[in-house]
Amino acid sequence: MSKILIIEDEAAIRRVLNKIISEENESYHVEEAADGLAGLEMIKNNDYDLVLCDIKMPKMDGVEVLEKTKKMKPEVPIVMISGHGDIDTAIQTMRLGAFDYISKPPDLNRLLNTVRNALDKKVLLVENKRLKKKVGESYQMIGQSKAIVQIKNIIDKVAATDARVLITGGNGTGKELVAHWLHEKSDRVKAPMIEVNCAAIPSELIESELFGHVKGSFTGANKDRAGKFESANGGTIFLDEIGDMSLSAQAKVLRALQESRISRVGSDKDIKVNVRVIAATNKNLKEEIAEGRFREDLYHRLAVILIKVPALNDRREDIPLLVDFFTKKIAEEQGTPKKEFSTESIQLLQEYDWTGNIRELRNIVERLIILGEKTVSKNDVALFTSK
Repeated sequence: MSKILIIEDEAAIRRVLNKIISEENESYHVEEAADGLAGLEMIKNNDYDLVLCDIKMPKMDGVEVLEKTKKMKPEVPIVMISGHGDIDTAIQTMRLGAFDYISKPPDLNRLLNTVRNALDKKVLLVENKRLKKKVGESYQMIGQSKAIVQIKNIIDKVAATDARVLITGGNGTGKELVAHWLHEKSDRVKAPMIEVNCAAIPSELIESELFGHVKGSFTGANKDRAGKFESANGGTIFLDEIGDMSLSAQAKVLRALQESRISRVGSDKDIKVNVRVIAATNKNLKEEIAEGRFREDLYHRLAVILIKVPALNDRREDIPLLVDFFTKKIAEEQGTPKKEFSTESIQLLQEYDWTGNIRELRNIVERLIILGEKTVSKNDVALFTSK
């Protein structure tokens, strides 16, 4: 059901518009307001999918209604209607965010097409907002410990820049969450974030994966193929476990960072790329440099901003919040009621030695939700955390 509000001071025109729109589609629910002030009050107290608003009205004109609505509920499309065919007013309302401007008496087809298009746009906006929220929820950083608060503060300061970031920390600590937050809060959020797990790609294929290749450059290269750097153009590339990258690939990454150019394997043609690089590793890169396994010049290019993600054992005060978050999320995913954890069970989880960090905690919480009682007890935790 699409909810539509008509704000118009002439009762006869309100009735005609209501009749036309209501008869067009049974799913259109139309309400009316006799002046701008009453209309604005209805917008405040209801969720409308579309507003049709006259311009010349008593108490509050349509332009003011438009301005106030866009500040209050910017996602609501507003179609302005006026009997005064004033081009300047039409331009003004469009600049203020009106979806469209229609002159009286409105052409029937034009009116109905505008209504349909405006409602379609509202659906898309709501869906995009929902998907964005879903993405945001997938990469939430849960915790109020000093270390996590500090990381969040660094992200807030750094995200809007193009500064390269090197994220360090053990397996399962949440390095990828930091990378996603940096991208989500950046000006590049509308462009792709491409993830590359450098440890999962064979050394002989890493260069092709990152920079692409041309047809015939090696056995199996049956056609030209773009690499991850090209795919991330305008956005962010996340090089996870970069400490496992081969030295030859490191040299090419260094060139890409220095010159903002890459070349596909088997080609001497340069391709210009605009990519923000975020890297992560569970290794001590300074030790890797000393052993000759990692380039020092690449390290200094990557480590403009350093973020160290703490082990779960170093932020035990966050465990109650993490357990609550995982409990809700897993219950939603599986369509089961949310289980409660007793105070004693939480205390035992805080005393546990988390070698697998956040990833291990989530696995154990999921196990307890599936196999534990309605209220998870200390004994349940003891059973599932015994090594």
